[in-house]
Amino acid sequence: MSNVNELGLGLLRQPTTVLFGPGQRRQLPALVAARGDRALLCTDERMAGEPVFRELVGALRGRGVTVTVYSKVEPDLPRDNLVEVTTQFEGQRFDVVVGIGGGSVLDFAKLTAVLLARGGDVRDLYGENIVPGPGFPLITVPTTAGTGAEVTCISVVFDPDKGMKIGVASPHLEAAAAVIDPELTLTCPPGLTAATGADALTHLVEAFTARAKNPSSQEIEDHLYVGKNLLTDLYCRDGLTLVNTSFAKVVADPSDLEARSLTMRAAFDAGMAINTAGTAGAHAIQSPIGALTHTAHGFGVGALLPYVMRFNLPERIAEFAEIGRILGVADAGASLEAQAHSGILRLEELLATLGCPLNLKDLGLEPGQFDHVADQALLATRLTANNPRELDHDSIVAILERGYADDRSLWTV
Repeated sequence: MSNVNELGLGLLRQPTTVLFGPGQRRQLPALVAARGDRALLCTDERMAGEPVFRELVGALRGRGVTVTVYSKVEPDLPRDNLVEVTTQFEGQRFDVVVGIGGGSVLDFAKLTAVLLARGGDVRDLYGENIVPGPGFPLITVPTTAGTGAEVTCISVVFDPDKGMKIGVASPHLEAAAAVIDPELTLTCPPGLTAATGADALTHLVEAFTARAKNPSSQEIEDHLYVGKNLLTDLYCRDGLTLVNTSFAKVVADPSDLEARSLTMRAAFDAGMAINTAGTAGAHAIQSPIGALTHTAHGFGVGALLPYVMRFNLPERIAEFAEIGRILGVADAGASLEAQAHSGILRLEELLATLGCPLNLKDLGLEPGQFDHVADQALLATRLTANNPRELDHDSIVAILERGYADDRSLWTV
């Protein structure tokens, strides 16, 4: 199978409306009112206590909208949250569901819109293209710059009985509108800013270097993740250009609205890219590591990225070389291999700027857990299928060994 986009394919999936810019949250009442007068707002306890949230609720009610608030969404979205909301509001109809928060809140809102409209248990929706039809109209309002969940059509749920995170992927989860207001990230805690930034960078790298699948018409119809393509590459290039300068500025001055705006736009770029290219090896391996170490998702994928990049490099020399040029560190006259190495080193610098750990020992992973992590990672076939170089048990263990030893020497094949 070719790993080059021989079809010249470009494919995006996206909300009908995307509104971006400082202060644009003020358009939310108009977007909601255009869809009806009964709204369910989903958020977490921290955001529910913020003055800006109360202002939005007041503005919605000022437009004649009856507002119901669910504010108990927890990090990493446990299935229990979805059981509770469907029990609490069973049989109630809403004209629109609004998610205001980070990635878990937005994933929760996507699934809540479907489950309240159609009934059932989220466990029946695990996998790709299982959702039988649309839910209530959905509007997403992110408050972090990282996950891209405001524009993606997947939600990730932690199922305690299975002991792992599981994805629900369907075009029926796509938001009708996304309102992306960088002012909402100004109160984001530094640790969360760093972790979500590392997640966004990993999305950009994985989408740009993902497998090119050259799908048939039937495969495009049947699958959401059809590989790296011309249009996802455009978003990746833009996002990488933005974070190359914005990360350092956000870390130096968290109140820098311009830097926050650039970072949030990069996270949006990343979401647009992964919505058809998908994420890959770093995300597959992080999930079981996160379950074992209880570390932030963004820091987990960021810590894995240096080693996954080195593993994938033989299949993606041209792409990593282009990243080196995008980031302004590669000599265009040097060999592609040299340019690629420069790109990888600059990506590591960006992770370090955020304060992301760059080895797995710092996450608390132990060598005795490597085999378990490898076995669990291979169950995430939706992710491993996107990796440009085939992953098996031994190769994942090798990545873990290097990551634990902080061995960032070049991988020879």
